[in-house]
Amino acid sequence: MRKVGIKDLEDLKKLSMLKSQIDAVPVTDIMTTDFPTLSPDNTVSDALTLMRKTGYQEIPIIDGGIYGGMIRYSVILRKKSASPDTKLRSLVSSLPAMDNEDEITKIAETMVTNNCRQLAVVTGKKVIGVVTRTALIGIAAKTKSLQDVKVWEIMTTPVEYVKDTAMLSDAVDTMRRLDIRTMPVVNSAGRLVGVVGMNEIIENGWKAGERGVGTNDAKTQIPVQSVAVTAVVTVDWEDDMHVAADLMAEKHISTLPVLDKDEMVGILTEYDIIEMISACRERDQLYVQISGLEEEDKIYAEAMYEDIGNEMSKVSKIHKPESLTIHVTRYNESGDKKKYSLIGKLFISGRTYNSKAVGWDLVQTNKDLVQALGSQVKDEKDSHVSRRKKTKS
Repeated sequence: MRKVGIKDLEDLKKLSMLKSQIDAVPVTDIMTTDFPTLSPDNTVSDALTLMRKTGYQEIPIIDGGIYGGMIRYSVILRKKSASPDTKLRSLVSSLPAMDNEDEITKIAETMVTNNCRQLAVVTGKKVIGVVTRTALIGIAAKTKSLQDVKVWEIMTTPVEYVKDTAMLSDAVDTMRRLDIRTMPVVNSAGRLVGVVGMNEIIENGWKAGERGVGTNDAKTQIPVQSVAVTAVVTVDWEDDMHVAADLMAEKHISTLPVLDKDEMVGILTEYDIIEMISACRERDQLYVQISGLEEEDKIYAEAMYEDIGNEMSKVSKIHKPESLTIHVTRYNESGDKKKYSLIGKLFISGRTYNSKAVGWDLVQTNKDLVQALGSQVKDEKDSHVSRRKKTKS
């Protein structure tokens, strides 16, 4: 699984130009000062009600006027034991707060690192605003250096999807396992017939006052097709990126299935575009981020970083890698046995490579992942050499 390189960004000068255009926008120009808040003494029921009302999936927690972190829908989703009456103080995430002087590319990097949609902007200890992914997408849509980039150069493929006859609980389990928030819905012929995401789950499954927030609730034991959005907004794989970004901003949607005629060939999300913005940051050395590690798995981090370093040293002999993000999800395959799913994205001079690996051993699965990414870089180099030889002959 890989993404085709963005040809217009191959030149590092163009990459630097892109960064300067994006970072020329002040944070204060894009942050919203009208945002929801909650307190540690509010309940899960309060949070779900507010999320449903505002569309926010991360909401600042204010304790005595001081920023205390964010309550995240993804955290509530993972806490199967959480009830509507659970106090939020036990679920607060310490998401980093941004400063109103921070660069946009730094904010994008923070969103990628923490896989979040909203970040608080804080002065002193007071929240003065919130920056959303959608606001960053608006910048991308107006950035001249990106307007000729094609959707197929950014989209992710193959696509994780759910069948229309599956139970909503199955979709929720998959989202939880892969740490994604929207999935295309396909029929028995594999044709796109809808989209289901967290908004639909909140709206239909976990409204305030219901019994819980787990996948055993009666509200999740219904076919996906009964709650999916069927008026799906799509984008053509040859469309310009700014067309897709405009659609996301105008329609207030985070995910666009990508079509080649009637066939779904990929998916483009706000997260994909945010990752590209993040990759524009100037760094003296490779930036590596592993996210999603459970506390008990952090003992393997050193071995994982060692394997990453070994593989990236090989890659650097071909191209200088700029950033590598790896997201880990862990789930029960059978009984108490844990299985790992890792998704990695490697950025090199505007080119994006991605891969996925699944396995029982976290360290070996990580090694398989980075080797697959390294192989993609090598294969591309070999194909370029082969094409040059054919041209000369």
